[in-house]
Amino acid sequence: MPASDSGYVDYPEILGLPPDFKPADVRRNYRKKIKDLLAEITGQIMTEDRRNQYLLQIAQINAAFYILRDKDLAERYLADREEVMALEEAWQRAAGDAEEADGGRRRFDQALRHFLSTYLEEMMLQAGRDPECVENSGWDAAHERHASSVLRHYRQRLYHQIHERLPYYDVTRPEVDWTERAAFVRGVLRGGNA
Repeated sequence: MPASDSGYVDYPEILGLPPDFKPADVRRNYRKKIKDLLAEITGQIMTEDRRNQYLLQIAQINAAFYILRDKDLAERYLADREEVMALEEAWQRAAGDAEEADGGRRRFDQALRHFLSTYLEEMMLQAGRDPECVENSGWDAAHERHASSVLRHYRQRLYHQIHERLPYYDVTRPEVDWTERAAFVRGVLRGGNA
């Protein structure tokens, strides 16, 4: 699975932006996405799961707008995303060398934790306090209180999903001498010292 499709939030993709997007594209696509989502929400019967899903979607769209409309913040986000994906690939390439893989795992884990906590929790909550996001999405203090728990769980779930596919160890089948093991068990069953 390519790293770009594997759990690293892609804010330009969330807003449907081309690679060479401009600030006007960010604003236009944000308003359309949030308007469409709010229209969809209006027609739904709210269950706990659906409410959590919609809160997460609103938070993602708000964060995408909040981050990508600011050139410096967008560049930092894109650089951090590229770095964490490159560290994952480097770790996977080093899987055969235990020492190099361990160092790669540590660097990757530190970058991944930073990326997820910054862009999937902190920035999403900051976006919810931004006046333009509040005006367009209707986000308020009640949303933020509930969303902080939803975002924390989302961040943790992504962290675990990403780690599940990574090469912690090369597991080899153990070599078992079944004759020796059977003799040991017979000795124990007879009451002998083994």
